[in-house]
Amino acid sequence: MKVKTAAKINLALDVTGKLPNGYHTIESVFQTVGLYDEVSVELTRNGTELSCEVPQEFAASDPIPCDERNIAYKAAKLFFEENGMDCGCRIHIKKGIPSQAGMGGGSTDAAAVLYCLGQLTGKSVSTPEKLGADVPFFLTGGTAYVEGIGEIIKPIADYSGKILVIAKGKEGVSTAEAYGNIDRLGSPKHPETHRLAEAIEKAPDTAYKYFGNLFEQAVELPEVEEIKSNMLKYRARAAAMTGSGSAVFGLFHDPAQAVGCADELRVKGYFACVCETVPESFIILEK
Repeated sequence: MKVKTAAKINLALDVTGKLPNGYHTIESVFQTVGLYDEVSVELTRNGTELSCEVPQEFAASDPIPCDERNIAYKAAKLFFEENGMDCGCRIHIKKGIPSQAGMGGGSTDAAAVLYCLGQLTGKSVSTPEKLGADVPFFLTGGTAYVEGIGEIIKPIADYSGKILVIAKGKEGVSTAEAYGNIDRLGSPKHPETHRLAEAIEKAPDTAYKYFGNLFEQAVELPEVEEIKSNMLKYRARAAAMTGSGSAVFGLFHDPAQAVGCADELRVKGYFACVCETVPESFIILEK
């Protein structure tokens, strides 16, 4: 079975506290977007194999492990262990989602493996959160209000069909370092995540006013600021970083301006693409 599996952005992302175990609590609006990896899964008699196709521009910024350290490999292992199965599978991942971007590229691959294995065997996994906090969201995708450490996921009104430019420079962000910087912020300005969720429900054309990401105040990457400035120059309604960085998304009304913005960013050496918000994670290519 082969599927395309979507990336996500955080339309808003706030850090609301820190638990005794060191984990941080968040409030966020997650949205799947039409930027995809391709994941193929084939059942075998035993053992799990993993292969990857990674564009050089992605590999240069963050080498992706193509072995048992990969979260997609761990997803297959969890699936077979939880269901008491002694077979294996062959996984191939073709990367289209930049790494170290805050877009869930690894988590969406893991979710795709769970989805494909479920389709192929008729079984499922009850604890996908063991693989990572974002994995349960990717099993459905769409638009969701997310709380806790990422495990509380509430679907909200559909926000698909919106035109985006997504861009990323060569700078990466360590999630641990970013959270450490959050802890040291004096008087941060928190995104109005609740108001964004309400706007998506009641007045979606105004929702962009509430886009925001607390991590922008914590990481302060020059590339992020340059990308945002470029997007706003091309009349983006809003632009914000996603996750703990370092990809940036801009919301556009005019497709031609979105294309012009992405073209200019690519000339400047950035990864950039035009896509839309999408209502689900998976597109089946072969079954």
